[in-house]
Amino acid sequence: MAKEKLEIIKESVITNNCPECFNQDMTLSFFQKHLYSKFYHRITPVVEHQIRCNKCNSIIYPVKWTEDIERIFEYYRKTVEPQASKTRFTLFFYGLILVAVLLGVTIAYLYKKGIISF
Repeated sequence: MAKEKLEIIKESVITNNCPECFNQDMTLSFFQKHLYSKFYHRITPVVEHQIRCNKCNSIIYPVKWTEDIERIFEYYRKTVEPQASKTRFTLFFYGLILVAVLLGVTIAYLYKKGIISF
């Protein structure tokens, strides 16, 4: 199974009022989903966001956003540049491919020499 991890792309401090405690110290974070496996590391195009109040430590969900928070969110969303989605294979994957090719070549050689038969 591939493990999912959210990597921070951009994090900004915003000074809008928190709907919970009315403090003006919140953090807007954008995350990109990465998948890690024994065989590959994949960067997905999925970008997620979160607004957290630094005083009351609560997550501000879009239902509670004010117009000011929405405006600031749209501005920062346009400035986010996620990494291109791609898949990179690990050394373990390449090692398995190499072992499979070597095994196939060895079997073909032994079959041609007449040492083994099917």
